[in-house]
Amino acid sequence: MRRMVLREAGPAEDRRLFEDEAELPEPPPGQVRLRVLACGVCRTDLHIVEGELAAPLPRVPGHQAVGIVEVLGPDVGDVSIGERLGVGWLASTCGGCRYCAAGRENLCEAPRFTGRDVDGGYAGSMLADARFVYRLPDGYSDVECAPLLCAGIIGYRALKLSAAPRGGKVGLFGFGASAHLTIQVAKAWGCETFVFTREPGHQQLARELGAAWAGGLEDDPGVALDAAVSFAPVGWIVPVALARLERGGTLAINAVHASDIPSFPYERIYWERTVRSVANFTRDDAREFLALAADVRLRIETETFPLARANEALVRLKRGEVRGAAVLVP
Repeated sequence: MRRMVLREAGPAEDRRLFEDEAELPEPPPGQVRLRVLACGVCRTDLHIVEGELAAPLPRVPGHQAVGIVEVLGPDVGDVSIGERLGVGWLASTCGGCRYCAAGRENLCEAPRFTGRDVDGGYAGSMLADARFVYRLPDGYSDVECAPLLCAGIIGYRALKLSAAPRGGKVGLFGFGASAHLTIQVAKAWGCETFVFTREPGHQQLARELGAAWAGGLEDDPGVALDAAVSFAPVGWIVPVALARLERGGTLAINAVHASDIPSFPYERIYWERTVRSVANFTRDDAREFLALAADVRLRIETETFPLARANEALVRLKRGEVRGAAVLVP
């Protein structure tokens, strides 16, 4: 099978992924082998490629994979050959730590992540733990399903953690793959959305998707926000977003890696405003979001690339040149 392998981390512009040929892997007990139909390109992949998020190398990135089950390993139940399934960021958890026991597996003390700790979907085929795969909603193409598996799920969790009230005013800071799906969840909840992004094309997409207002990162929408989510991996946005929050509002930071948060006046966080990070997601989050996607037809903007152009996709993502989500098609 063909695959794109990261052997040494560094700037994405240096084309760090190398195409090679590997034998098809045989699934061990509890795992399945999927023939990959599409794999989303996530900013987390970029962090891994550039070394901002450490990973054991060599590694095949990619954690938004849609595939057809082609081989079952021993002791696999409830999965059939020929099924279309999705694979997300959470590859497996220990199942025994205090967080797993409390239903907070996103905080597991010994997790493994797809495309970081195990090979991911930038390949013709991949292995996955059968307990951590997801049935996908009908009515969406393979390419459309790929961004649902991280951008969609983590955006859904971030919106929940922001405590966005139904019908409230919600700010979205940054407007890439995750935000363009999150705005549609917010709309389904009856929220009024305000989008902050420096890219005119992203502002236009936000308006097309129902934003009440779209402007620059430091522009004033003229209203106070009940809740906000930051999708940008830059710490200086935190005090900027806090300045837009209503009393008691929460800012959820949807980023696995970000630059340092600068100091800011205490008044920015007074009146019980809250800042919280969003760490991974649970399988329940995934099932809830995919069920929502089945009920509410989401508009999914994608730009596709053949597998061999994965480096180009990462650079375009880094530069903010992708409208919606980038997806690789092996």
